[in-house]
Amino acid sequence: MYRLYTHNDLDGVGCGIVAKIAFGKEVEVRYNSVVGLDYQIERLFEQEKKLKDDFLIITDLSVNEENLIRLDDLAKSGGKVRLIDHHKTALHFNEYSWGRVKVNYEDGRLTAATSLLYEYLLEHELIKQSQALDEFVELVRQYDTWEWDQNENIKAKNLNDLFFMLSIDKFEEKMTERILNSEHFEFDDFEQKLLEMEEEKIERYVRRKKREIVQTFIGDFCTGIVHAESHHSELGNELGKDNPYLDYIAILNLGGKKISFRTIHDHVDVSTIAGQFGGGGHAKASGCSMGKEAFQLFVNDIFPLDPMRQDAFKNRYNNKNAPQGSLYENKKGDKFFIFAKDENKWILEINGNPDQEIFEGFQAAENYIKRNSAAWLVRDDVYVDFLKDFYMKMKH
Repeated sequence: MYRLYTHNDLDGVGCGIVAKIAFGKEVEVRYNSVVGLDYQIERLFEQEKKLKDDFLIITDLSVNEENLIRLDDLAKSGGKVRLIDHHKTALHFNEYSWGRVKVNYEDGRLTAATSLLYEYLLEHELIKQSQALDEFVELVRQYDTWEWDQNENIKAKNLNDLFFMLSIDKFEEKMTERILNSEHFEFDDFEQKLLEMEEEKIERYVRRKKREIVQTFIGDFCTGIVHAESHHSELGNELGKDNPYLDYIAILNLGGKKISFRTIHDHVDVSTIAGQFGGGGHAKASGCSMGKEAFQLFVNDIFPLDPMRQDAFKNRYNNKNAPQGSLYENKKGDKFFIFAKDENKWILEINGNPDQEIFEGFQAAENYIKRNSAAWLVRDDVYVDFLKDFYMKMKH
């Protein structure tokens, strides 16, 4: 009997589907939250007779120190155990004979638990390869590593959307049957319609949340903080792209007492930030439970702050990256005017006084005023009045 303990997100459930295809009724699959796995493993070891002849596989999750010792003792006594993961916070499990943790492939692509489990089963001839299964595993991998965004592979994102629209049991059943009975992995017509409706719903949700984001410094990082119960990956990605001056986005789910961290930058590793609060994950997507310290920093301390003012849109004249100048303002009434001296030198004037620093590009100048002064691009009418005043001063 095979026993698979795995995560309850798409990548974790992808492992469950691969295991069901490989072992059929000979596998028992349990889906767990990050904090729930250790409790389940402890209960399993309380019933030692279940482990005598079983093969225990843990995927997409790590165990605590106590369970690590239990698993190692099981392996040393001849038990069959394997932990397969792709988070760099789990790399220390490679020190044990039963650990198989890999973050990157040799070609630089990021791994996923589903792809690693599939490759392990293929390597040991425990599963039959098929085109539909290959395609499903790759969709899961691209979504979990966020490569779908770089590759514009909307099908991978749609798979995750469908996952959230169905119960885990229903999703597992439908995907398993489809992979076993199809040459290629495709969505049916009804699912396509559902996915189109879901995409519109997500877009509306993200637009609303963009108006609620709060900006502050936490430690050395300029952080965007927003409360949201769903669509964390899409929301984190969109907020990061819209506000590249923010080092990372913290998405708070008070009901679930969790924080998700997302970044679009290579210089920020949010798994390190999550690790400060007992969590972990990937360099660009991580999470943690909301303990007292995290609650103080991300909820109590920022509660008095107002949401960020959004940049004016549909302007005809006051636009970003305009060589003739772009005008910004903050809630104190300070005016920030960015203009090009030449192609690679941009000047910043604050209330009419030139800043000493010369910026190498418009984005660098905008990042500076947004990070340090929470400024926003003003509407055309404010811009025109500013130019009139500037012209009159020059005239006199």
